[in-house]
Formats: sequence, C-alpha cells, structure tokens
Amino acid sequence: MSAITEDRLLDGRVRLRQAARGYRAGLDAALLAAACDAGPGQRVLEAGCGVGGALLSAAVRQPGAAFTGVERDAAALALARENIALNGLQDRVAAIAGDVGQRFSGLGLAPFDAAMANPPFFDDPDSLRGPAAERRAAWMADDGLAAWIGFLAKSVREGGAITVIHRADRLGDLLALLADKAGSIQVRPIHPFADAPAKRVLVRAIKTGKAPLQLLPPLVLHDRDGAKHRPEVEAILRGEAALGWA
Repeated sequence: MSAITEDRLLDGRVRLRQAARGYRAGLDAALLAAACDAGPGQRVLEAGCGVGGALLSAAVRQPGAAFTGVERDAAALALARENIALNGLQDRVAAIAGDVGQRFSGLGLAPFDAAMANPPFFDDPDSLRGPAAERRAAWMADDGLAAWIGFLAKSVREGGAITVIHRADRLGDLLALLADKAGSIQVRPIHPFADAPAKRVLVRAIKTGKAPLQLLPPLVLHDRDGAKHRPEVEAILRGEAALGWA
C-alpha cells in the first residue's frame, strides 16, 4: 500500500486518512456531501464510499442521520472503517463490503431513506488513456453507469432520494437511466467559471416521484480574478452552507 496522509475536511471537523497516491477525496466528494439533505432519524447509504470522504462529511453535516457506506475495495474499506473510528462516529456511521455490480438485496439491509454516489466517470476503457493502476477503480465503472443507478434505485424506499454527482456530458445518460426508476428530478449544473460550460452536474431524484424535471440555478466555482473559490463555494467547503434543493 502507498503512503498514507491524514487530511482535514470541513474546516478541520473531519479527519481523513487516505492514500498519498491514487484517488483522493476532493471537490466532488465535498459537493456530494453538501447536497445530502437527510433529516433527523433518516438512514443514508453511499455506494462506493472509498475511504469515507463524502460519507463522513455528510454525517458531520447531518448529525441526526445514520450513514452506511458500501465499498468493494478491501484497502479503501479498511481505511473507511479506520476513519469512522478516528472521527468518533461509530454510533451512526458504518462501512461494509459490497459491490454495486451485485444485487442490493444481497447485502441484507432494509431500504434506506436516501442514497448518494460519485460513480466512476468512465465505463469504456477506450474512452481515455488508461488511468494509473491505483486510480482505475475510481475512474472506471466496470459494470457501467446503469449498474450504479440500478443499485441506488433498489437501495431506497418509495419516496426516498437518490443523489449523484457526475460529468456534465453524462447528464443525458443519467436522466435516461433514472426515467423508469424515479421522478421529481432536479439538476444543478456546476460550472468552473460563469462563462464556461458546466463540467459536473448534481442530480437528485425521488423514487416514485411525479413532479416535472427542474433545472436549478448553477453553482459557479471560481471568478476570473484568480481567487481559489467564490465565497459561497468556500462556505460550502467549510461546512458553513449546504447545497439545497428546491
């Protein structure tokens, strides 16, 4: 295993041990956690939780909810469990072994109130130069995006929320995959700059929801003046603000 670093998220409120090389929790995980709006007493599942960056950030943001992460990589799962203990969240956060390529029912868990995921961005190995070996599992969806959406849809009860962050150019695929599984879909584009195309989208859907599709105001990450992030984005990253839904 490569060297391990200990990093801080949410302005230091979350301690996260993760590999120095390979996939590391970053902006996408922070935005996914900020978009989780679970209420007190609700149960939330994260598919493909990795070492727990989004899982733990969401749990700290939503202190009344319980969280379960599912991860197939043994090394990442071990670090996720270590991070849960490191942050003293064992009473309401857990990480278990599982694979989205398998049936949710095989986990033996009751349906959740909400589910979230940051699925691997690619499912065609020929679509990009192969990532480094330590990053492949985070970048390549071996079973395809359809498996991830199918797993998330099965994991929530009727009326449960599904939240996904993904590449903006896969929005059409996401909407098509969700169409026969959920409704009341809301889309929030994420732009690097106000005058640049969106690179990411946050998509939230409700199982059995019937409301029409809503395209929400975008989140713009940077101004052109060289600042690292816009003030509203900094507030989200520090855990002082959430990414709310209509």
